[in-house]
Amino acid sequence: MTLLTTISNDSINDNLKKRFQVGEIYTYIGHVLISINPFRDLGIYTDQILRSYKGKNRLEMTPHVYAIAESMYYNMSAYRENQCVIISGESGAGKTEAAKRIMQYIAEVSGGQDSSIQGIKDMVLATNPLLESFGCAKTLRNNNSSRHGKYLEIMFNHAGEPVGARITNYLLEKGRVVGQITDERDFHIFYQLTKGASQAQRQAFGLQGPDAYLYTSRAGCLDVGGINDVHDFSETINAMNTIGLCGDEQNEIFRMLASILWLGNIVFVENDDGNAQPDDSDTLDFIAYLLQVSRPSLEKAVTCRVMETQRGGRRGSVYEVPLNPAQATSVRDAFSKAIYNNLFEWIVDRINRSLAPTQASDYVIGILDIYGFEIFEDNSFEQLCINYVNEKLQQIFIELTLKKEQEEYSMEQIQWQPIKFFNNKIVCDLIEEKRPPGIFAALNDACATAHADPAAADNSFSQRLNMVSSNPHFNLRGSKFIIKHYAGDVTYNIQQMTDKNKDALLKDLLNLIDESSNPFLQGLFPERPDPNSKKRPPTAGDRIKVSANLLVDKLMASQPSYIRTIKPNQNRSSSEYDDAAILHQIKYLGLQENIRVRRAGFAYRNTFEKMIERFYLLSPSTSYAGDYIWQGDARSGCAQMLTDTGIAKDEWQLGITKAFIKNPETLFALETMRDKYWHNMASRIQRSWRAYLRRRQESAQKIQRFWMSKKEGIAYEKIRTYGHQLLANRKERRRFSLVSQRRFMGDYLDVNGDSPTGQMLSRVCGISKAEPVSFSSRAEILVSRLGRTSKPSPRFVVLTNKALYIVVTTKEGTNVERKILVGAIKGASLSNLQDDFVVLNLGPTEEGDPILVVKFKTEFVTQINRIAGGTVTVNAGPTIDYTKKKDKRAQIKAVKGDISASKPQERINGATYKSHTITIAGGEPASSVSRPPVPRKPRPAKLAAKRGAPRSTAAPRSVPLPGGGGKPALNTPVPTPAARTTPPVPSVHASNPVVAPRAVPPAPAAPPAPVRPARPPSPEKEMWKSIHQFDTQESGELPLEKDEEVEVLNQDASGWWLVKNGSGVEGWCPSTYLNKVPPKPKQPAAPQPPVQRSIPAPPAPVPAPSNEGQASSCSKTKTKTSLKRHF
Repeated sequence: MTLLTTISNDSINDNLKKRFQVGEIYTYIGHVLISINPFRDLGIYTDQILRSYKGKNRLEMTPHVYAIAESMYYNMSAYRENQCVIISGESGAGKTEAAKRIMQYIAEVSGGQDSSIQGIKDMVLATNPLLESFGCAKTLRNNNSSRHGKYLEIMFNHAGEPVGARITNYLLEKGRVVGQITDERDFHIFYQLTKGASQAQRQAFGLQGPDAYLYTSRAGCLDVGGINDVHDFSETINAMNTIGLCGDEQNEIFRMLASILWLGNIVFVENDDGNAQPDDSDTLDFIAYLLQVSRPSLEKAVTCRVMETQRGGRRGSVYEVPLNPAQATSVRDAFSKAIYNNLFEWIVDRINRSLAPTQASDYVIGILDIYGFEIFEDNSFEQLCINYVNEKLQQIFIELTLKKEQEEYSMEQIQWQPIKFFNNKIVCDLIEEKRPPGIFAALNDACATAHADPAAADNSFSQRLNMVSSNPHFNLRGSKFIIKHYAGDVTYNIQQMTDKNKDALLKDLLNLIDESSNPFLQGLFPERPDPNSKKRPPTAGDRIKVSANLLVDKLMASQPSYIRTIKPNQNRSSSEYDDAAILHQIKYLGLQENIRVRRAGFAYRNTFEKMIERFYLLSPSTSYAGDYIWQGDARSGCAQMLTDTGIAKDEWQLGITKAFIKNPETLFALETMRDKYWHNMASRIQRSWRAYLRRRQESAQKIQRFWMSKKEGIAYEKIRTYGHQLLANRKERRRFSLVSQRRFMGDYLDVNGDSPTGQMLSRVCGISKAEPVSFSSRAEILVSRLGRTSKPSPRFVVLTNKALYIVVTTKEGTNVERKILVGAIKGASLSNLQDDFVVLNLGPTEEGDPILVVKFKTEFVTQINRIAGGTVTVNAGPTIDYTKKKDKRAQIKAVKGDISASKPQERINGATYKSHTITIAGGEPASSVSRPPVPRKPRPAKLAAKRGAPRSTAAPRSVPLPGGGGKPALNTPVPTPAARTTPPVPSVHASNPVVAPRAVPPAPAAPPAPVRPARPPSPEKEMWKSIHQFDTQESGELPLEKDEEVEVLNQDASGWWLVKNGSGVEGWCPSTYLNKVPPKPKQPAAPQPPVQRSIPAPPAPVPAPSNEGQASSCSKTKTKTSLKRHF
């Protein structure tokens, strides 16, 4: 409404009326939300609407109470400041509903999936139905009127998650327990209990319908349209369970409520002496049962009063003074009010214990819901206290939005046009001041001097009010006085004010409570007045004044938000709009002054240090790579930052210690720029992260490909190394075994696999899956022949972790010729030459030691020794000892010799065997080492795609943020990376000495050289044309004009290509901006000029053209093809 053309109460009313008629109940005056109670459901509190306000600033969305809640939560999280919302307005204007919606929104958006966090949220929301049942009632103005005030403080941790809460209670209207005006009701809980109690509860507490009790039926209103007491009672029970009230505690609460209802049914009559006497002894008996006291004690407490006299400060005589029926009724009602008031305070304290934070809280959001300004036909002490608190809240509003704002402008030397407004401090001083004494002080003095007789105390109070009659906002009229509040003039009745101010329970009732055997009842009255203390006990006025000042201190310590609620009519009609009543509310809510101040003032202000801490990232002069680099003071840095953001100069001013932003749109623009900065940084991080992931994936794929090709080889290489250690320097090596490092594969016949040969051998040997094969190969075994040299015969050798199988294939089939357990192998003997003979030493056996010829002898012996755990003795020497049969020993010699004269069929793997002698040519020395594997041909390195030119690595020096906000920035400059140099390609003849050029003898005269043919034209470059204009100022990017032709140097997969324009400038541009230029049609080549020839001699014939060049070309092509096939 700050945009209204005419600023007056009537124009404000017209604007509100139009909004009310179209169902738009919310609007703003600056950051103050104005709300009109629609008295109907508009469908604007759904979960979808709630979520739509999450993360949005206030002006992005339509005015709503959710926007205020979002603003508070955001400001708490972003600026690390406590927040509060002050909801003001008269009874029935919608204050309680607004508070509930704020709690609902904060619980929804405050995050935290932990069960304890969710439990806190549930308990905070459960306080609403519980406190509404015990603290709200139906009045003439409102069916759900709050008859107490509460300040809910929700506590949050550093992550913005609720960790606890605390409720402070104010001004419970306990007088409503014992009496209401016509067509009003007692507190909701009494009707809920009497209508919705279970059968067990009815029997235990003697509960009947609400019409059976005087306290609930006196006003003649038992049911209210739109309120379902039975359903609400179940909601109350659920809230008690959520908060953690156990079954015993709930039963004790219901016992106290039943006691209050039955106390109200005690009717006193006069006996013969004119004193009070209960007319129904059964009712008294049942109340004694509920309170767990004796009937005589209860009757005495409500019908007699114990008086004590004092003489000279000493205790005097004690008298029992009987009470008349009127006095006894007052004692009964006082007892009922005390029980209910203390029960309500116990419930609030019990809620606070359940909501106590389990961890340290960092921030607080406070929600104040207190009943509004009240003006009745008969206004008494309760209305004085309520209106006093509302005056204090109005004073906060004036201090923070009107007076303090103008004082701040003057102090900060900001250009400003002062606005006149009504300061209600004079009204607050009239009520609460001690010197000169205010109304509360006069009331306390009257209570202290005339405490015996209430009427005399009221007269004394009336006389003392003459001392404040000089205040222009006070007027005394006999037994009444008038206070000119900010909301209007209110007439207060002096009668019974002093008695209500004392708020002291009779000692007789306290003694009765002490006699009770119910610990819960005794716990409701923990405090007892000290009879020996000369200090005056605090009165109700003292307590409300202390509570109000503490509340003001809490609110002033937080950043406040305001919701001003307006009641459109007194009939709770959804269509009626009472112009006169709303004009009155507009006036006392100060909306007109608020608009004027808002239009002339500044929407936001903060210290230079906090402005820098929040927005320094927006200026390149104040930030570099996230560090604060401004070398000047905070004020100059703030000015530079605001200037660099492009904000108009008339939108901000700099004071002495603070910066002021005129319009909230400007602040939102700064926040949007800050969000975009973080989004940009996040995008850069995401691009870098994706590039890193891509490189990591490519690297992982390379490692995986390498590992897949090497993982098995590594294990085989370990076995090979172990085998070479076994025979190191003991046996000559074959020449071809030194060419490279062969892997010890082991299962060469694929017995572990699915090949036909492997499956056949596995089946013949009876090998199970639990018996893996370590070595399998074709081999030969020496078979003895009678009187002749042993002859080699082919065999299959299969070695498992249990046994060695020697398999033979005959005409009958394939079967196991011999099975040797690994544990039976004592040793393995080999010669020291390069032959392949291996003898397995088994000791004395019937079949003797097998003499095998195995091509992979080293691997074979290594696998046997590995399986046996290194217990097999490996012998290598010029002779091989073995056992032929049982104890018969034999020896085989190994000698070097020429075997070229032997027949090929007599050779066994390059050796001959005859008469126990192995003859073989000499091999490589035993100390020979295998050559390393041949390195693979290196792949050409990929050109790393770079976007933009490399930035300068010389970072400006960073400094800590002013005011010590945030973490100190690092002052270490970015290290300059060392320049890499590409190693030179080694020359092919680098190792050869430089040969001096030979002296060339003079050549004979040569014929004239033929003319050199023309150089073939260079291939045309592929050109690309820009189809759009590309404007950029980023370093490394090349701006292009439309239709400009460029040469593409690198087509990167990211979509950014490195190009060069006609001026030779290189840079990056998006590939989507380029189209390939079609090649120009080739012109027909001009015929070559004739070759200048010398005139040949007549006899010499003209030589025929030769095909040597063509043949050479074909030869080169064939050579390249063969090389490709070879590699």
